[in-house]
Amino acid sequence: MILIIPAIDIKEGRCVRLVQGRFETETVYFEDPVKTARLWRVQNARVLHLVDLDGALEGRPVNLSAIEAITRAVDIPVQVGGGIRTYADARRLLDIGVYRIVLGTVVVEDPELVGRLVEDFGPSHVVVSLDARGGRVRTRGWRSGSGRRVLELARQVKALGIRRVIFTDITRDGTLRGPNIPALRRLAEETGLRVTASGGVSRYRDLLALQRLEPLGVDSVIIGRALYEGRFPCQELWCVHYKEEVDLSCFSTARLRQAD
Repeated sequence: MILIIPAIDIKEGRCVRLVQGRFETETVYFEDPVKTARLWRVQNARVLHLVDLDGALEGRPVNLSAIEAITRAVDIPVQVGGGIRTYADARRLLDIGVYRIVLGTVVVEDPELVGRLVEDFGPSHVVVSLDARGGRVRTRGWRSGSGRRVLELARQVKALGIRRVIFTDITRDGTLRGPNIPALRRLAEETGLRVTASGGVSRYRDLLALQRLEPLGVDSVIIGRALYEGRFPCQELWCVHYKEEVDLSCFSTARLRQAD
């Protein structure tokens, strides 16, 4: 079964979600991202995906205290992206307990650094995020165009030793419109990379569609808004059972009942 990876996007120390990466669409789901991490662990999450949104904008990791607290609070691997643009930044995150670093902007601006990180820390600890609009990769918190096509960049990072990429269709991120299945299929088929899907998942049928791509190498999916809004039927039980441990007021009972 395809691996589901909950997303925790951190902005100013809080857990938020954006639509298509636009900061004016911010919704705060939890004040404490550590409680969020514990909640997903309760739901049997096997990996967590953290994004330092402030870091993505500033070009350096910003929410380090929250990230370190999460790595100490859960007993599962944590991968982190957002603002990792130097060797020192990458090393610092790995030193505080992050299992895998997620590289974006630096892949376009300093590909030699990507190769060095893979060589020094191993391909299991370095993943590349290909965040695209219209088939072209965007950088610097999705605010800048790189001019690079997804497949072109994917082949380049594979040559640098990268084994896994995260593909996000920015136009679908946070929209609940479903993942971009054709783009994911093409990426996996034409590069041979392991692929983590991201963006657009809204319901169980989306997971089934992604599951059909698993033989090609699409073996995992990052989900944010759909989990936070309780759009999967299995969530109602654990929301009720663990309501004393964390504040679950952001979950809508109506949405839980309507989930398919």
